[in-house]
Amino acid sequence: MTRIAVLGAGITGVTTAYLLNQAGHDVTVVERRLYAAMDTSFANGGQLSASNAEVWNQASTVAKGLRWMFQADAPLLLNPRPSWHKYGWLAEFLWAIRQYGDNTITTTRMAIEARRHLFAMAEEEGIDFDLEKRGILHFYHDREAFEVAARANALLMAGGLERYAVTADEIHEIEPTLQGEYYGGFYTPSDATGDIHKFTRGLAAACERKGVRFMYGREVAAMQFPQQKVGIDMQVLDPATDRPSGDTERLEVDAVVICGGVGSRKLAAMAGDRLNVYPVKGYSITVHLDDPESVSAAPWVSLLDERAKIVTSRLGRGRFRVAGTAEFNGENRDIRADRIDPLVRWTRANFNINTSRVVPWAGLRPMMPDMMPRVQRGKRPGVYYNTGHGHLGWTLSGATAAHLAALVDADLHARRPAQHGSGGPVLGQPASPTV
Repeated sequence: MTRIAVLGAGITGVTTAYLLNQAGHDVTVVERRLYAAMDTSFANGGQLSASNAEVWNQASTVAKGLRWMFQADAPLLLNPRPSWHKYGWLAEFLWAIRQYGDNTITTTRMAIEARRHLFAMAEEEGIDFDLEKRGILHFYHDREAFEVAARANALLMAGGLERYAVTADEIHEIEPTLQGEYYGGFYTPSDATGDIHKFTRGLAAACERKGVRFMYGREVAAMQFPQQKVGIDMQVLDPATDRPSGDTERLEVDAVVICGGVGSRKLAAMAGDRLNVYPVKGYSITVHLDDPESVSAAPWVSLLDERAKIVTSRLGRGRFRVAGTAEFNGENRDIRADRIDPLVRWTRANFNINTSRVVPWAGLRPMMPDMMPRVQRGKRPGVYYNTGHGHLGWTLSGATAAHLAALVDADLHARRPAQHGSGGPVLGQPASPTV
């Protein structure tokens, strides 16, 4: 039985651990936090959205970022303070514009595939995560924005997505609680929503029942590579202070899968690889629907307001999630009032909902310059990556975990004859950089 360590217990790490365990491997998950799904997988927008698979690599994205640079409540906010990492990442982002069409189509196909895996996991393990299969409705305020979206819609449909245009009247028929007047929209009936935190915690519990070991409160300090093995040196964190307690541990495995979110860049460097993940902050609010009027006035269909770059999801009867914005400000998890306030104001403007009990949150999306996740081998034998999903970690995780598990199994199958002198490839040789 192959011993595999998965670094990270967010949605990507836990789905990876689950499928590796199903394939018969001995899996250990190492996580800095005390529980699964406590960082970016805690309170995202909730959308399982193939309809949001369009990559951001366009000149118009850069133009908006420059125009909004000094607007505190802008949907896209770029801190102009220089850093080699940020500006190097932006340079690669610009270079990837030439791949915009192909990457959008590829991402759409992955998102459609991922639904099948996630829904199967939830059904197999009996996970209740407030799943709603009511589709996602994108709406636009003017003709120009709608026509721009129509061009992107052609790429989504080329990727196999069922998505169709709707009129202003049809927008209100699909979601009657939505106030305001709009030019038109696009509706994707096959998209869904759910609580990423509840799903990930539920799947982590299922993993533990099946024999996966979770080592919480451990920070990876170094990796060593003795004799076709991977040694992982860890610092044990004090749960009261979240700082190293002084105790250390070592885990030795046959292979390691890096699923560390924004921490993947640092972990990759320990393995001798370059992984240009940048932390792009997003914000959300969870509105508690504490009165019957708010319960009735909150939408069940998931929404995306293109102008505000805000998405919504209904999480059961009593919660309404509103999320959005992208902030390029380094590894900063501060929850800023001037970034939360637009989400609250947008909620009040569009729905008759009581916002007296609102829980704010901020998380860091692990984003690659070309917006494509990395599911690949590292340079060293036994090193793998499943990370860099950006704003679509929840949407793509089922597919990328399946691809990673298949990659590991293919390497193990190829390695076995080599142990009997056939000269087959060694576990962990470099492969294609993306799924």
